[in-house]
Amino acid sequence: MSERANRAVFSGGFIAWIAAVAMVAGPLSGATAAGSAEDALAVEILNATGVKGGLIVHLGCGDGKLTAALRANDSYLVHGLDADAKNVAKAREHIRSRKGYPNVSVDQWAKDRLPYIDNLVNLLVAEDLGKIPRAEVLRVLAPDGVAYVKAGGKWAKTVKGRPKETDEWTHYLHDASNNAVGHDTVVGPPRRM
Repeated sequence: MSERANRAVFSGGFIAWIAAVAMVAGPLSGATAAGSAEDALAVEILNATGVKGGLIVHLGCGDGKLTAALRANDSYLVHGLDADAKNVAKAREHIRSRKGYPNVSVDQWAKDRLPYIDNLVNLLVAEDLGKIPRAEVLRVLAPDGVAYVKAGGKWAKTVKGRPKETDEWTHYLHDASNNAVGHDTVVGPPRRM
């Protein structure tokens, strides 16, 4: 490119014109690409809870739209549960229709004990816990896991604490001393499958 062409392309007028187009086109493109109400609610839930990845459980998943939307990226694995077989069928149909959502599944579940091992779930979302007791929700939540439950028209966030018996590994080999021995008294061999 000649020096004269460089001056013409990179002059202040051309750059100002590009900036003006970007300022006008930016908001318009966002408005035309706006997602559904479920997508907006999923973003709100993920922002409010601060969960950045892991297993999300959606209790009472209904038609599956929010369930699918909760998988914001590849850091999440989402499992929806619903007592109604018709809702499960609708949810599965919706999830299959959304390309790019292979890590979202839905199952029928109507029991008061959740189908997960202890300390597994990073985020549990429910508009109604039904007959599932709060203690059961805390059982399946991982340490620092979040239960986001709607009660009285408002969402309430509950964070499961980290047990005092667990040690924090800040480095690959426990801590800055590179000693691979931690002070965790909870860890041990598996006790069940």
